[in-house]
Order: sequence, then C-alpha cells, then structure tokens
Amino acid sequence: MADYRHPNVAELVKRLREEPRFLVLVTGPRQTGKTTAVRQALEAVELPSMYVAADEPEDSAFQSLRDGVSPRLSPLGRRDARWLYRIWQGARREALRSDTGFVLVVDEIQLVSGWARTVKGLWDQDRHSGSRLRVAILGSAPFLMQKDLGESLVGRFESLQFTHWSYPQMRDAFGYDLERYVYFGGSPGAAPFRDPVRWRRYVRTALVEPVIQRDVLDITRVDKPALLRQVFECGVRYSGQILSFNKMLGRLQDAGNTTTLARYLELLQTVGMLAGLQKYSTSVIQTRKSSPKLNVLNTAYVGALSDRTFAQARADRTFWGHLFESAVGAHLLNTGLIDETRVHYWKGRTSEVDFVLERGHHLVAVEVKSGRQLRSARGLAEFMRRFPQAKTLVVGATGIPLFDFLNAPASYWAEQ
Repeated sequence: MADYRHPNVAELVKRLREEPRFLVLVTGPRQTGKTTAVRQALEAVELPSMYVAADEPEDSAFQSLRDGVSPRLSPLGRRDARWLYRIWQGARREALRSDTGFVLVVDEIQLVSGWARTVKGLWDQDRHSGSRLRVAILGSAPFLMQKDLGESLVGRFESLQFTHWSYPQMRDAFGYDLERYVYFGGSPGAAPFRDPVRWRRYVRTALVEPVIQRDVLDITRVDKPALLRQVFECGVRYSGQILSFNKMLGRLQDAGNTTTLARYLELLQTVGMLAGLQKYSTSVIQTRKSSPKLNVLNTAYVGALSDRTFAQARADRTFWGHLFESAVGAHLLNTGLIDETRVHYWKGRTSEVDFVLERGHHLVAVEVKSGRQLRSARGLAEFMRRFPQAKTLVVGATGIPLFDFLNAPASYWAEQ
C-alpha cells in the first residue's frame, strides 16, 4: 500500500501545475483516499503548499503562517467564514513571496459555515489581482454541497470525483482476491484488519457512523435521526432487492410516511452509502412512481452488519448471491457516477432485469447470475421485446466472469 497511488493523483498533479484558472474541487465519501491522494500530489507537484482541515482542533499549517489569530470552532464543531478568510489571506502572502506560486488545500470544506460565498469572493479577488495562488478544496458530502456550488461557484471550479475503491484498486493495493472483494468491499482503511471483530468495528465506527453523523445530520435537517439509521440498516439487509416504500414502512419503527423515507434514501445516496435505483421507463412519471431497488455502494456494509463471517457468507448460497449482485450493482453505480452512465433496474408483470445501463443512445440490460447454472432469461427476453434497441449482458454463470466485469467501468459495458 505504501507505494500505491490512486489513479486520480496524476490528474491532481496536472491540475495543480496549471495556471490557476479554476478551483480544484475533490469530492467523495469518507475513507476513499482523497486526503492521501492530495498529499501525494502535493509532493509530486513540487510547489510550496499548505494543507488545512476544517475538522481539526489545531492547525499547525495555519500557525506556521504566523497570522497571530487562533483557529476558531463554532459550538457545533463548524468553522466560521472568518477562519477560512484568515487562512486564505495567509496563503495569498505566501504566493506573493514565491516565484512559482503557492497551493492551498482546505479539507472538509463543508464544515465551514457559508464556505461557498466566502470562496467565491476570495477566488474572484485573486483572479482580478492575478494572484498565483492555486486552491484545492475537499469535501466528504459532495451532493449535499451542490446547492452551494450551483449558487456561488458556477464556472469557477473543476471537480474530481472519488468513489469507493474498485476491485482492481483493492487488488493492486492490498492483494485482495475476487471473493475477498465481494465480501470486504472497497474500503482501503479497513483492509489492514485481519481480525473479523476489529474489521466489523472499524467499518461501523469509522465508516458508517461518521458519515451519518457528520456528513448528514450535522449538515442538513433530519427530523428523525434514528429513522435515518434504520433506513440504512434496512437497505443493507435488503441490498439487491426491490422494496416498495410501503413495505419499508412496515419494517421500520416510527417511519412517518413514504416522502420521508424517499428523502432519507436520497440523502444516504448522496454520501455514498446506499442507493435506491429507479425502474427504467421511457415515462418520467412511471420512473418516479416506481419502487426503489436498494443497493449498497460498498459491500463492506453488508459484511460488517451481518452475523456471518467471510467463511459463513461464502458457504451460504442465498446470502452470497445477494452479496454477489450487490457487488455488481455497487461497481456499476460507483463507476457510472464518474463516467455519467445511469443505472436503473426493470420490472414487468412477471419478470425483471437486475440492472439497466443508459448512456447516450446506448441501452443495456444486465442480468446477474451468481450460481454455476444460468437460470431462465425470461426477464432479458421480455425487456428486449419492449425495447428492441437494447443489448443484453449476463454476469456470472455462463456469461461474463465477475473478474472480467469488475475490471471495466460501467461506460465500457454500456457501449458494448
């Protein structure tokens, strides 16, 4: 792992070396390597730089600028805009002193109150003055930040998206084989743990709880925090299955109404935890009215929240089948987010298709078969009858081996 570099590092180096025409916005779920990749890029770019994090109680980098003002946290653990302004001013002075320019990196930017308006004002001043200050901002709640970005920073940034790690990444960095990846998922921080108890504890306390608490509850209004956690746990349990909101209501305590559940599911998807796929249809109304197909975005959640060890999961054919399909769905959703490939499912009266890929004029129906024998392909046949322009794809069984499938992104399979 010490020598491994995330594929995004090279792109970060390229952007930081360019003249500062755009902010670099680095987003993605927690524990996906954003900070490590930025630090590696800072070493490679060979420019003077400063890294600060809005969630740290002390900022040695800030103090090294000798600004004379102590960092300040609000009572809720959030920075105020004055903290960001002082950091930026210090970096500006360093950029003026340097012949090559200066790089400022601000991590966990979403924890700064009013950050987007402050960044807009400071960045526009720098462009007007010709400052050679380059700025990269990192956030762990990418789509919860979109409203601020859309209102204040349109045309001023280029984004670089991180997702949960793919099978090739976990293989190259940690030596994962295919079955370990299906069960343990794409979590680099959890990879060193060999003790299953410690691994489960890490996933729950370092991956699940911080995302729910800090990236959702601390940033947006949630009237029923306990219900939000229940929706996540329900999604993990039923990952790979279509579950109507009415059925979800029957499985949750104090569930409120379907509108609340739909909003909480959307929030969980924005922070990279759980997706609710919509049914593919040429009718927008039918798509929005459809029951969601639940799918985790990292199969580590399924393993860590279940009562099965890796060996027990592998021996349970039904459980492994759900995990297998969840791994396929997570791969499509994560890579599709980067390459703008939409992922749906499809269901007719008596048949269904596990996933439907939509990219431009390309439409591909994907059926997942974890067993050795290919069962009935009735769903694919019915889908082709209704959408004759589509192509079909089978993953597993007598189709494309999972190993090959996970080695190519959603866009590749959508365009086959």
